[in-house]
Amino acid sequence: MNRAVVRGWAAWSPGREDAEAWRIWAKEPQPLEREGRPEARFLPAMLRRRCNPLARIMLTTAFECCALEDQAEIRTVFASRHGNINESIDMLERLAQSKPLSPLRFSHSVHNAQAGLFSIAAGNCRASSSVAAGEDTFACGYLEALTHLQREPERPVLLVMADVPLYPTFAALVDECVASYGLALMLAARGEGTPIAFRPAPGDAPAGPGPWPEAMEFLRWLLADEPQLRLGTSRRRWVWERV
Repeated sequence: MNRAVVRGWAAWSPGREDAEAWRIWAKEPQPLEREGRPEARFLPAMLRRRCNPLARIMLTTAFECCALEDQAEIRTVFASRHGNINESIDMLERLAQSKPLSPLRFSHSVHNAQAGLFSIAAGNCRASSSVAAGEDTFACGYLEALTHLQREPERPVLLVMADVPLYPTFAALVDECVASYGLALMLAARGEGTPIAFRPAPGDAPAGPGPWPEAMEFLRWLLADEPQLRLGTSRRRWVWERV
């Protein structure tokens, strides 16, 4: 399956927390802010305290995108280039200084922590994937969502992509647009929404990262009238087309 219908979306970055703010941004896009996190007041207080900024962003967009009646039944794909690496960096630095580690921080340092938190918050026991694919994380997360639709076309898939800035320890080693952001897409095999075809494409890719993350460039394109979107890196190039 290389087609899907985008039934809905939700996005977050500091200062842009509703659909109208993102529609305004899509008309005149600009770089996103580096730091910030949503309040996530919809989560129980105890669970909210356990969430780092990335988890709050992912859960905020996921719950906003997914109707209440679907939250416990939907399949999910959580994609993040860096995931909870900042927590791992912090723990390694504490080990180097012979300082004690936080068990809670350790338990949330794994890449699928957000998938687990969503499962707890939504009471969801359906299949879930957690994806990290470097520069191609958004495209590979989208492809992973399509594989879920291929296996179970009657059940929509929730794709959530988010990242926060890397700690300075490794930030200089990565050439990327730095921002705190999240995007959730409700993808289905059929039904109402925006039908989109997806495929890899040959050809030269952009030399470097754009002014905002690829997931947000996808959202800008989704809200515009352009027929085709091309994203990619020095290794791969991907095409989305309205059908």
